[in-house]
Amino acid sequence: MIAIVDYDIGNLAAVANMLHRLGASCEITAVPAKIELADKIILPGNGAFDACMRNLRATGLVPLLERRVLSDHVPLLGICVGAQMLGRGSAEGQEPGLGWIDMDVKRFPELPDLRVPHMGWNQVGVCAASHPLARDMDPDTRFYFVHSYYMAPANAEDVLFTTDYGITFASGVARGNIAGVQFHPEKSHRFGKRLLGNFVKGL
Repeated sequence: MIAIVDYDIGNLAAVANMLHRLGASCEITAVPAKIELADKIILPGNGAFDACMRNLRATGLVPLLERRVLSDHVPLLGICVGAQMLGRGSAEGQEPGLGWIDMDVKRFPELPDLRVPHMGWNQVGVCAASHPLARDMDPDTRFYFVHSYYMAPANAEDVLFTTDYGITFASGVARGNIAGVQFHPEKSHRFGKRLLGNFVKGL
């Protein structure tokens, strides 16, 4: 069963609906016993970084998630702000992140003709073709984005996908059993279905 962590943020049902279409067993939950038994975990995110971190900590689930992910090596996928939360923190706020990946989150620079937030469809390039999430991805793969801040990993080997928007930024990160994507696979039609299908098959 895939546990979609419920910490009072939006967009959970869309993730569950996409997984159900893939035939995967999943549940939106904040129940520790269910997360304890999960084969995989998804950490969605929507809105401001600080609000998401405060909400997650308020559930009391962080120690359990840390044990399941860091000690038990359960595969975890962060989505949008859920991916940013895997790092040390964000320029958007003051709250510390989970710190599971060595990265910061930065705001897009002010550039001519660059609208912030970055919103809409954009191409995604694969940096680690052998990674399970990148399996069988088409050369024209594109995903739906909505964000004003981007992930900046300290180590190049943690960059899974990149995207160009005024600058080239990490649109996907991965380290071991942990991965995060800045875009919304649950809103990205067949491209998102492929990526989530890869997560279901194995990370």
